[in-house]
Amino acid sequence: MKKLLIHIKIWTRLSCLAVIATVLVIGGFAFIYKPTYSVTLNGEFIGYTKNKTNLQSKINDYIENGNGDNIAFVQVDNLPEYSLCLLKKDINTNDEEIFTKVSQSGTPYYVYYAILDGEEEKLYVSNFEEAEKAVQGLKDKNSKNKDEISIKEKFFAEAKDIVSSEEAISKLYEKIDEPAKTTTTKSSSSGPSSSIKYASGSNTSGKKIAIGINLIRPISGTVTSRFGGRWGTTHKGIDIGAPRGTKIRAAASGTVISSNTGYNGGYGNYIVISHGNGIETAYGHCSALYVKAGQKVSQGEVIAAVGNTGRSYGNHLHLEIRVNGVAQNPQNYLY
Repeated sequence: MKKLLIHIKIWTRLSCLAVIATVLVIGGFAFIYKPTYSVTLNGEFIGYTKNKTNLQSKINDYIENGNGDNIAFVQVDNLPEYSLCLLKKDINTNDEEIFTKVSQSGTPYYVYYAILDGEEEKLYVSNFEEAEKAVQGLKDKNSKNKDEISIKEKFFAEAKDIVSSEEAISKLYEKIDEPAKTTTTKSSSSGPSSSIKYASGSNTSGKKIAIGINLIRPISGTVTSRFGGRWGTTHKGIDIGAPRGTKIRAAASGTVISSNTGYNGGYGNYIVISHGNGIETAYGHCSALYVKAGQKVSQGEVIAAVGNTGRSYGNHLHLEIRVNGVAQNPQNYLY
């Protein structure tokens, strides 16, 4: 029994010494080294980072949003790889240098707003506000081509020369010559224009208002933009993507109360139909209008064609449903 106690005491001392030695070794490592991540790109070592989550978040934000100067996003084919390691404390991490190397390996895509005359891209401005000023300026000056001017968002891998709205107006303005004033105006299948009719407000509560009529889908397609908040304002309808020229049908029978070509506050060529009892449907960004103000239409009758006129970035139908002038969410009734 005595020998057993002696052995226990010896093993206890040895265990204590082993624990102390381990603590000293770990403490020594902790004093000399720090846990960090080595970073490689395409198999090449490019530095160290203490926090890979923060660094990768910064890289992801750069890829998705660019870094200003009209850069919309960046295409990066290969992302950095991280490996946990111990680094001497006197060696510094270099997150900024790593970020620079990763960003320089990508291809930036610039966003511009092209101003088109018909189907031709004439020039580029830096933002939508400048483009809208140019379009409105040409209308204010009664430029001959004012109804052919449109805006399109464009992305390029190379920088483009941009102009101000004033320069755009100056370069695109076309004077109407005297003979043109006495000739017959350009005919349109939409007939004479009526007064423009816009929604006076929007029901953003989500509550469905009873309208008392059954509606059909004006076109088949995918909803590309929904009703509600968009670009800092309220989108008063839904957008349904479809090829240019797709036939648009009246959602219900009624009387056409607006049939207008031009920019029209961003709606482009558009139609409004009254279905009685304060119920209206509106159809925007059309490429062609086939009915005129005052005309009676039946449910399902072709009234227009899908287009990209007005404030539009691609061929689609902008559809609104209004109750006593207040825009409702069309997806409460259709799609």
